[in-house]
Amino acid sequence: MKILMIAPEPFFEPRGTPFSEYFRIKALCALGHEVDLVTYPIGEDKNIQGLRIFRSWGPHFIRSVKTGPSFTKVILDFFLFFTVVRRLIKGRRQYHLIHTHEEANIMGVFFNRITKIPHLYDMHSSLVQQMTNFQYTRSKIITGMMKKIEKTVLKNASSVIVICRALYDYAAGITESSKLVIIENFIDEGSERLDQSKLSRIKRELGGPEKKIVIYTGTLEAYQGIPLLIDSMEYLDGDFKLVLVGGKPYQLEKLNKHISERNLQTRVCLLGRKESSEISYFLKSADVLVSPRTLGTNIPLKIYAYLKSGIPVVATDLFTHTQTLNRDIAILVKPEPRDLARGIQVAVSQKGRETAKRAVAFCEKNYSYQRYLDLVKNALSIATRGVTPK
Repeated sequence: MKILMIAPEPFFEPRGTPFSEYFRIKALCALGHEVDLVTYPIGEDKNIQGLRIFRSWGPHFIRSVKTGPSFTKVILDFFLFFTVVRRLIKGRRQYHLIHTHEEANIMGVFFNRITKIPHLYDMHSSLVQQMTNFQYTRSKIITGMMKKIEKTVLKNASSVIVICRALYDYAAGITESSKLVIIENFIDEGSERLDQSKLSRIKRELGGPEKKIVIYTGTLEAYQGIPLLIDSMEYLDGDFKLVLVGGKPYQLEKLNKHISERNLQTRVCLLGRKESSEISYFLKSADVLVSPRTLGTNIPLKIYAYLKSGIPVVATDLFTHTQTLNRDIAILVKPEPRDLARGIQVAVSQKGRETAKRAVAFCEKNYSYQRYLDLVKNALSIATRGVTPK
């Protein structure tokens, strides 16, 4: 099958949706399909057999795209649309499926009506909820319009992939559940091939055996609850050191001020963004892994890598986590600094180590690569049901 995929993100960048797109493409190609990816002019090329990347044009002054809604994305999506048009004109008779991500769902509906090619919508989040989480707008007109668009897309898509139970429940309230497939983003690069000498070096650099290393990896957006995590260090003794992996320069600058105001400069380390291939080394260097998210309902992508790592996981006791996590496989705490600190203390105890072992066993049972391939195959089957291959 020949698939036209539309991804309105910098591809590839080491963050949520691009990671999901990357593993979705790998799965599609592993299943024997070919993917033509139309994406932004920003990002790292990935060499996957069966993948061709077509980058849209964009103003030269746009060199980065922040997470969430932005005017920058509106500009880039304009040029992305015409790049898709060009691909369809050149290869319309070749494509069996249009596969869209995020706000490209609107293009998917439009091009499906023109070409009659089935549309598979990969729903990583509710676009309406994004407006709230990223504080993009308070306009009821804009949010109302987004609600109408989202309903139209869900009703018209041939098949819809949702990444968590919360999105499934939301989408099932709008369209028939028979075309919905939950595919959690539990696939990652894995840590089985780690260079042990490099791992030992990173552990030493972070603090060695003298420190209990608490690590967070991911974006530093407001909904992630990072100030809450930093404040929890005030309730832990000096043996604990917090390491934050990820974030953009302006976010790091803001957090540095927060850290200085609390005199935690020697106990909190901001490493900034790292290559995706480096993340497993930091996970394995930790004594505790934390996810202090305070807003939203989507499960954080990092949670799956956390659970597989064999390191105790501490997360806020909110639906964003508990739709996947429970007290057998993670330490769940109230979204308060003192309670988060208590959870971190539990994580370094025997109870924490036992919790981590159960988490690994849970992942081995529920999160195999073959299961991921089967779920992707099912979504494709639903989307192309009744369509005769060209």
